[in-house]
Amino acid sequence: MLATLSLYFFLYEPVRFPRLIRSVCLAFSLKSIVHHILLLCCIAQRKRFVVRFRGLAKLVCGIETDYVTMFELWMAEPAYIVTSDSETTGEEKSSTFSEIAIGIDLGTSQCRVAVWSGSRVELLKNTRNEKIMKSYVTFKGDTSSGVFSQPSLEDEMFSGATIFNMKRLIGRVDTDPVVQACKNLPFLVQTMDIGVRPLIAALVNNMWRSTTPEEVLAIFLVELRAMIENQLKRRIKNVVLTVPVSFSRFQLTRIQRACAMAGLHILRLMPEPTAVALLYAQQQQQNCHENMGSGSEKIALIFNMGAGYCDVAVTATAGGISQIKALAGSTIGGEDLLQNMMRHLFPESENLFQSHEVSEIKRMGLLRVATQDVIHQLSSQSIVQLDVDLGDDVKICKPVHRSELEEANKKVFQKCESLIIQCLKDAKVEVQDLNDVIIVGGCSCIPRVKSLVANICKGKELYKDMNPLEAAVCGAAVEGAVASGINDPLGNLDLLTIQITPLAIGIRADGNKFVPVILKDTAMPARKEVIFTTIHDNQTEALIIVYEGEGEKAEENQLLGYFKITRIPVAPKGIPEINVCMDINAANELRVLAGVGMPGSYKHVIPAMEVRMPSVDDGHGWCAEALNRSHGATLDLVTLLKKA
Repeated sequence: MLATLSLYFFLYEPVRFPRLIRSVCLAFSLKSIVHHILLLCCIAQRKRFVVRFRGLAKLVCGIETDYVTMFELWMAEPAYIVTSDSETTGEEKSSTFSEIAIGIDLGTSQCRVAVWSGSRVELLKNTRNEKIMKSYVTFKGDTSSGVFSQPSLEDEMFSGATIFNMKRLIGRVDTDPVVQACKNLPFLVQTMDIGVRPLIAALVNNMWRSTTPEEVLAIFLVELRAMIENQLKRRIKNVVLTVPVSFSRFQLTRIQRACAMAGLHILRLMPEPTAVALLYAQQQQQNCHENMGSGSEKIALIFNMGAGYCDVAVTATAGGISQIKALAGSTIGGEDLLQNMMRHLFPESENLFQSHEVSEIKRMGLLRVATQDVIHQLSSQSIVQLDVDLGDDVKICKPVHRSELEEANKKVFQKCESLIIQCLKDAKVEVQDLNDVIIVGGCSCIPRVKSLVANICKGKELYKDMNPLEAAVCGAAVEGAVASGINDPLGNLDLLTIQITPLAIGIRADGNKFVPVILKDTAMPARKEVIFTTIHDNQTEALIIVYEGEGEKAEENQLLGYFKITRIPVAPKGIPEINVCMDINAANELRVLAGVGMPGSYKHVIPAMEVRMPSVDDGHGWCAEALNRSHGATLDLVTLLKKA
């Protein structure tokens, strides 16, 4: 069967044939082989084969994934048609992005949009006259493309048809602890637990409908784009998006793919605290102009904690130039606070969502709403009354103290403290050198968050000249204006942000060791080179595997890409020089080149080759394991010499 399918792809889908072979070879079981075959058929747009083969897959392997629905979702016409640039009319050309700039703070639970126009930033509102758009998508009806909208009622929110938390799921494999934790959400998270990307499903007409985090995010961005264009009365395409510091490059590619599906072009993917730092730099520059000052350097600590992520940055600002000195990030956030508090208040919620019945989904939703209300009230009160009706004559009424919230999330707050301490250490900045301490994000109103930051910063007064919920999106809009080259007569855009790499980038060498080439917190743009050499006599091939992360072992980090160098000149080990060069531009775009030379030669024996960065099926842990099984240490390298 596999041979026949391979022949079919070889003859009719030659471009996708290597991907098929790789996927089959990397599979660990018959179930995963069948899963990959069906997934590839969806990608290859072969619906007839998907329909015929899914019955056998369910009978033999017990696979319940709705591949036909997945195929229809991927092949469906977009809900919002975007014309190409070539179709732009003269009137549209006169109102292009050069006059305005769009910034989007794409949060885990909430989203905000800001536009730079007329020398100032303005936040846009949705049809309900709200500046906050919930990052939720509700599927309705039984059409192939799905009818989506923002959930309008609480019952609709927890009917199983609404998907949220896409940003916590996107770009992660199904073995990731973050993905496993999302199985308690009131929709279906499908995993095979073998290191492939998860599928998610919404309950539409009492049937689970499979899709992917990228698809759901794209649907949300389509609606968001329509709202922006409706208010601005013009087409928009270029945007600046904020992202968490802890996002890997593979996750960034998934964000870019979702934006492309929505017809948006990303000018910058900006770490959230970096966007806040740019807004801070603009404010300091304006204060300097008003006071006719010289603009001495100011150092600020920025702490950002939202629903899904926690980020910390240290920035030095002077004369409109913002130099990011250090970054730190983690996947902890308001969702963790909520889940921990739910387990504390409702111990039975741990195993509630098992059979995916509608009644269970609704009950889970009621528990989430009740817990959210308690957390919000505890931000301003020390004790609140919990009152929730779960139906079937089940009611819970009891007082809840703020100390219970803090105790249930003790480890989360300790992690926040360690992030701040580590960021200050990486920036080589002492607490007494800080001029300002800025707290932003949805969790900025929680008293324990404020107190832990204040304690570490030895009681320094918190910065109050920016809205903690709007700072990131305003900074993104300002960055969009700067990147677009908009001229501001007031000089409010005479700004520059020097960003840094949030994680180290390097290759595997010296066995399974991770050898950094570009270090963490390196200012961008940057270019670094390292020379490696062979580990065996007469070694004619070498495998260049690029990783990103801070782990000492290569397998502890995120795989970015790889390629094999062949035709290395026959020589004793340690003689050939394999030069690996990495460069990152100001837009954080990475390029990796490798060439082979011999001592005393000014030319590469083999022309430089470029590492292929991950596609839709790359970048997962099982790819690295497969490379280890296929090549082992036979194509390994050792570090010979480092260059600045």
